[in-house]
Amino acid sequence: MTDTQDRMPTAAASAEVSRIKQRAAALSVAASVLLTLAKFAAALVSGSLALLTDALQGLIDIGSTLFTWFAVRAADKPADDEHHYGHGKVEALAALLETAILFGLSGAILWEAINRLRAGTEPPVEVTALVVGVLLFSLMVDATRWRALTTVARDTRSEALAAEATHFATDFVGTALVLAGLVLSRMGVPMADSATALGLALYMILTAFRLGRRTIDTLIDAAPKGLSERLRQAASEVPGVVGVEWLKLRPAGGQVQGEIGILVSRTLPLDRVTAIKSELLAALAVAEPNAEITVTANPVQVDDETVLERVLLIALKMKVPVHHVSVHSIGERLSVSLDMEVDAGLPLSEAHEIATRLERAIRDEFGRETEVETHIEPMETSQPSGHNAAWETVEAIGKAIAQEAARAAESGGPIRDIHSVRVRETRNGLVVNYHCRAEGGLDVAAVHHAVDAIERAVRQARPDVCRLVSHAEPLPMASPAQA
Repeated sequence: MTDTQDRMPTAAASAEVSRIKQRAAALSVAASVLLTLAKFAAALVSGSLALLTDALQGLIDIGSTLFTWFAVRAADKPADDEHHYGHGKVEALAALLETAILFGLSGAILWEAINRLRAGTEPPVEVTALVVGVLLFSLMVDATRWRALTTVARDTRSEALAAEATHFATDFVGTALVLAGLVLSRMGVPMADSATALGLALYMILTAFRLGRRTIDTLIDAAPKGLSERLRQAASEVPGVVGVEWLKLRPAGGQVQGEIGILVSRTLPLDRVTAIKSELLAALAVAEPNAEITVTANPVQVDDETVLERVLLIALKMKVPVHHVSVHSIGERLSVSLDMEVDAGLPLSEAHEIATRLERAIRDEFGRETEVETHIEPMETSQPSGHNAAWETVEAIGKAIAQEAARAAESGGPIRDIHSVRVRETRNGLVVNYHCRAEGGLDVAAVHHAVDAIERAVRQARPDVCRLVSHAEPLPMASPAQA
């Protein structure tokens, strides 16, 4: 299971988002057709350059909204063999086309308006109730679809719909300017229609510039502003993450895709690293719900690693079982000794080669002057069968352990309450397991030393015992009444 699969939305959720986006785009196409026809009729009646320009812009609106509709449909296609990151950039291309349309249209309007203002003349403009009604209706429709598209674009993170909403915001302002120009013309203000067209062109240029800058950022994979900082902060607060090594983000349609490399302690087991990555994905989802992030965890040595942990990690990587690891400082030199287990049937030459490789790896870690001694032991690879010993044997060994513990207690030994004694008979001898108690404030070394002393005494008294395993528990706390 990949990291991104933990975060990917369900197919039903993706289909619902796609349906909402396509419906919004289709309604926008229908509104553009209706308004364009109405504005053309009003422009023919009034003879207004500004209104005719607005109507011509409506033709471009129809084309751009159709392109937006197709772009939204294409962008929602899943990733395939040729488009590994999906088709989200199609929406950015649609937004770029919207930008080009706005620049081209505003340039044409600007040219005509400047020519008229230089000439100082413009055709008469007839303002009728029909013309005013069409413009008021256009304002209402533009405001409604701007708000609807803005909401859908924000909820679905659609670049194409966001660009379309910006376009219609420009239409609303343009229509309002046209209406103001017609009113001024009706009041007798000279060149009001041409001046209005000039103001509309300048506003469209400014809007196109802002839209183009945002679209180009998407096409060149510019990370959304402030998102990197938020994600890095969220990652640094996840327990187990030592640091963030790198973070790469890219906008794609309605989502942000990216990769994050984190540092984790090399002593952690694989299941713990997997849990850290899952916790990190959950934290990133809170910081940015619409991001698909792949997590890579790189193991590093952390400052608080002990020599023992580093030795055990080396052995673990080499798949060599070790125990009784002892670490000492001999002057400025480090001394490491350990017991290593190999298959009992392995030839000595092969076992010695394994020990040599382990010693070399330890010296590579701590320095060539490090003293390393390995003791080779046979490892029981099979699982010898056994059975519970007779009750008499269990009772006898239990008494022997209790007697040794009591004898040690007379001399100040800490072990008390021998219980849960179990004895199994195997081909190698008796295997004994038992529980005991000691003061909870004692350190482990003191308890272990006391248990070892009992074990040596019992094995001396009962040579048939091949292994003795104890489990020490703290004595129960005394109640206030007992105290």
